[in-house]
Amino acid sequence: MSKKFEKEFISYCENQNLEVNPNQIKVIKKLEDYYNSNYKSFFSKLFSKKKSKKGFYLYGGVGVGKTMILKFFYDYLDKKKLKQHFNEFMLGFHDFVHKQKEKNEENVINQFVKNLKSKVSLIYFDEFQVTNIVDAMILGKLFEQIFIEDIKIILTSNTKISELYKEGLQREQFIPFIKIMEDQSIEYELKIEDDYRKSNNNQKQRYFFPLNQETNFKINKFFRTITKDKKHSYITINVKGREFKIENFYEGIVRFDFDQLCDQNLGAEDYLEIIKNCKFMVIDQIPQFNDLNSNQQQRFITLLDVIYDNNISLAVTANQNLDQFTSSKLLKKPFDRTISRLHELTSKEYN
Repeated sequence: MSKKFEKEFISYCENQNLEVNPNQIKVIKKLEDYYNSNYKSFFSKLFSKKKSKKGFYLYGGVGVGKTMILKFFYDYLDKKKLKQHFNEFMLGFHDFVHKQKEKNEENVINQFVKNLKSKVSLIYFDEFQVTNIVDAMILGKLFEQIFIEDIKIILTSNTKISELYKEGLQREQFIPFIKIMEDQSIEYELKIEDDYRKSNNNQKQRYFFPLNQETNFKINKFFRTITKDKKHSYITINVKGREFKIENFYEGIVRFDFDQLCDQNLGAEDYLEIIKNCKFMVIDQIPQFNDLNSNQQQRFITLLDVIYDNNISLAVTANQNLDQFTSSKLLKKPFDRTISRLHELTSKEYN
């Protein structure tokens, strides 16, 4: 399979007009090893003494091609599979636990994983991170059962396994998960100096700054252009009893102030419902971030992940250029990814 797999990847890059990087080829070879150890024939497994690793954990800086490589691998596999944002996956788990408790049933983790096993044999989490203490406390037992059921997991992340949830609350309760992931995963770092999403072929086009009268005129003109001849309406979204109103809605084109989305008690579940109604989004007045507004920054990171996963194009306004954003200390690494994705989303072609 070796030669074929590498050739397929090179062909994929050529079709996508992407440069083939030697460091990315090294990852492909690692993925090949992962594939061969997990999907070999029954007789090969019978006589093999080497324990196969169920996880493949690819980490590195923003814009090095982690997502592109694992998407290629995911699309290549002809298996029962699931690609999902981690926040969405955990929301599904917590909903399952809530329903099972109502039925007074025990061993909900085992039940959840067995139900998962009936549907998929591989899960892909892109840009994996853990920021929620409730998730941090349960992940060890959950992933242990996932691996026991022989469900494979492939992940991308900005940080190595040992530094996940670093400086998080009650991190000692997260250590079992780290040990399970290190034991069960092929961990590999992808290093490339340049962020391909910021290349000359991908210059940002819909990022408006600074916040002044001229910028306001430009974004308003842009919004009038893309909503021309489209009907204006109001939408109310209900998520578990929480109502959220979309006032600037033009047949799938929406416009929000940053505070509407990130300065109130909203999370991934709410953003997923909002995005279902959108095909293009404008976000006004994104602020600078620091330790004082880290909650708003965390919501913005989650929002951008949801927008990115759902392939939504963006236009935004802010008071500074993208490379001049500041961050709270705890969220600096995940926010680097957010900035890179903001480059891409504001450059993405929109028709």
